[in-house]
Amino acid sequence: MSDPQQPFTHIPGAADSPVLLHVPHGSRRIPHHVREGIALDDAALERELDHITDAHTAELAAAAAKLAPAAPWRFVNNLSRLVVDPERFPDGREEMLAVGMGAVYTRTTHREPLRLPEDDPTPLLEAYFHPYATAMAEAVEARIAAAGRAVIIDVHSYPTEPLPYELHGTGSRPPVCLGTDPFHTPPELLAAAETAFGDRFGHDGIGHDTPFAGTYVPLRHYGSDRRVTALMIEIRRDTYMTEPGGPAGPGLDTLAEALAELVGSVTRR
Repeated sequence: MSDPQQPFTHIPGAADSPVLLHVPHGSRRIPHHVREGIALDDAALERELDHITDAHTAELAAAAAKLAPAAPWRFVNNLSRLVVDPERFPDGREEMLAVGMGAVYTRTTHREPLRLPEDDPTPLLEAYFHPYATAMAEAVEARIAAAGRAVIIDVHSYPTEPLPYELHGTGSRPPVCLGTDPFHTPPELLAAAETAFGDRFGHDGIGHDTPFAGTYVPLRHYGSDRRVTALMIEIRRDTYMTEPGGPAGPGLDTLAEALAELVGSVTRR
């Protein structure tokens, strides 16, 4: 089980499974000392969390793990991405710095001030970002040691209507977006996801790298280790929940079935 009192949780699956379901943005939790550095009042912060949180993605990953023929391992962030965003580059390579959303956000989804721009991000990076990156890299290496490879499936969601922070919000917004990396996403992994989700949403309902592109690989392995493959699953929120920040609906079960099918397919390869 995930322990919400810890910054992140590594949840075991089948001993020989290569699959690691990664859930980086599903939590609303902000430690008190971090909350003190956020400029929003309580009501505004709750609204921001409604927009920025990939609600119910941890539940989705847990349900898929139960349905899969061999349970995948899971790596779940128990803190809000308003603490740190573990999927950003921690330096100038990060394009989202342009809208104040690097590894430590200074702007909200509506481009309003979240933190003072002169605040030093180093303490948050040292306390949360770097330990997360190290633990995720070790989780990947454990799958390589056990199965000879690691398959990261990055579980996200996105709003039906674009938010002002989005750099590529004018693109199409399909029910399911598959984010890829030219080095780490082989054709067979992409095809397995197209089949699993296309059977349920129609193949016209599956997009590639729109409105969000790429997928997460720990920097220790990024662009250098072909034993690590990865795919991002971005799910449009109206397919499974009430927006913004509302309860999940029956669509979550359909998504869990599709994700479990994908896990089973890539585990057997």
